[in-house]
Amino acid sequence: MTDDPERLTKLTMELRRGLLVMAVLEALVQPHYGYSLRRFLQEHGLEVDEGTLYPLLRRLESQELLSSEWQVQEGRKRRVYRLSGTGDTARLAMTDEWQSLNQALKNIKEATQ
Repeated sequence: MTDDPERLTKLTMELRRGLLVMAVLEALVQPHYGYSLRRFLQEHGLEVDEGTLYPLLRRLESQELLSSEWQVQEGRKRRVYRLSGTGDTARLAMTDEWQSLNQALKNIKEATQ
């Protein structure tokens, strides 16, 4: 079987999408406007382009995991996003599940070495 770069890219992107939701929920424990959130994620090792981030924020808000409001910050009107109560519950549940899966993967890797 030869390596299929397109298939590998799709698998990697699928994993990244799920982790991006977790990262955004975690970052929004503190309110951010879009650009500050993007910069925060980047400063912490996660590159996200605007074409991915803003649709994700809208989707998470429509799922009632986030709320937003327009505020004037630094002399500019910006949409500020914050985690909702439902979003915080989801964040905690997703973190617990991720930690459990991460431990299981570690155990599997150790058993196959």
